[in-house]
Amino acid sequence: MTSSQTLDAAAYRKVDWRLIPFLFLCYIVAYLDRVNVGFAKLQMSSDLSLSDAAFATGAGIFFIGYFFFEVPSNIALKKFGARMWIMRIMVTWGVVSSAMIFVRGEWSFYAVRFILGLAEAGFFPGIIYYLTIWYPSDRRSTRTAWFVTAIPLAGVIGNPISGAVMDLFSGAYGLAGWQWLFLIEGVPSIIVGVWVMFYLDSNIDEAKWLTADEKALLSRNLQAEEKQKTETSILDAFKSAKVYILCGIYFTLMIGLYGIAFWLPTIVKALGVQGYWNVGLVSAIPWGFATIGMLIISRHSDQTGERRWHYALNATAGALGLALAGAVGGNPTLSIIFLSIGTLGVVGSMPLFWPIPSAFLTGTAAAAGIGIVNSIGNLGGYVGPNVAIWVKMITPDPAAAMYAIAILLLIGAAVMLLFIPASFRVRALSPGLERPKAAE
Repeated sequence: MTSSQTLDAAAYRKVDWRLIPFLFLCYIVAYLDRVNVGFAKLQMSSDLSLSDAAFATGAGIFFIGYFFFEVPSNIALKKFGARMWIMRIMVTWGVVSSAMIFVRGEWSFYAVRFILGLAEAGFFPGIIYYLTIWYPSDRRSTRTAWFVTAIPLAGVIGNPISGAVMDLFSGAYGLAGWQWLFLIEGVPSIIVGVWVMFYLDSNIDEAKWLTADEKALLSRNLQAEEKQKTETSILDAFKSAKVYILCGIYFTLMIGLYGIAFWLPTIVKALGVQGYWNVGLVSAIPWGFATIGMLIISRHSDQTGERRWHYALNATAGALGLALAGAVGGNPTLSIIFLSIGTLGVVGSMPLFWPIPSAFLTGTAAAAGIGIVNSIGNLGGYVGPNVAIWVKMITPDPAAAMYAIAILLLIGAAVMLLFIPASFRVRALSPGLERPKAAE
């Protein structure tokens, strides 16, 4: 390894240790606040007389608010800087999430969930854009995977914690277990949000923990890559057909993600698992499997530089897993095994997907384009929880919702292969090296 390669590897290790664990923590508290309603449903629905249809509407309406503020939020992040804007997002959503304790019925449930979507809009695409400020494409899938690992790990950690909170605090000080759940899991977002202001740097130049040589090296690597991109303005992002194709693909992926996230505790309980704590433990198994698998797959994608086939094959495996989970009916062991494969197919595809927009977008176009893809694609988060409700109108088969989600994942995989150019590759990591010399 040459001296320049040694400096390169050391600089990125420093960036990794400074940014990734902190961003990971931010996303864990974000994702818990977004999906803990799935666990709260086990108690909240009866307390508030919410039907399954009302729950699905309330769970999904989050993404309507999310849709309207996503692109403006990402552009604001670029304008005001990541530190200030991410702090604003996290503190706001922590306050709103805690306010779920005041929900008293169907309409107040809808209102708070909608406002929570407004509050959180821009966080995930903001972080995806933020990673493009620090890492070139050949490093981004693995780092995105480390960040996105917060989703399954939030399930591994959060489901047992949610179950324990509801078991232990139910009725304390006149609050139901689900109210304690929202309060206890909302406060950390506010605390971490304030921490953002003191810890996060908005760009390479602000990083006092990097030497001048390290800053120059990181900037050169990014500049070498940016020269190859042609779509740079907000208008370029809105005019790009590729952006809208990616919106469609991500839409199918989000249907799968939130179909699993919001209904998994209910599915596990229906398998005969008793007690909120036990439901939480069993619900954690698919998320734990997805955590390990996602890191392996994304690392291989970075090593080969290939994205499309990695995405398509993983999403196809996920579709088969969900379909088989539906087919085995009430067999608890097989259901959890196939649900684990399905969860990996969905969650594990996210870090394979997100390096693709930044393969042709840069600057303001990247901020806007990533926001467009995430906002439109996340409307699948409204569809996902409602699939089970809508499918019941057609067939009484309880497995039909799994089959429907599986078909949509297969469609997304096919669109990826048919319409996203094979040229959207990144330069692969050299064997045994942290990163090769920057491409000219």
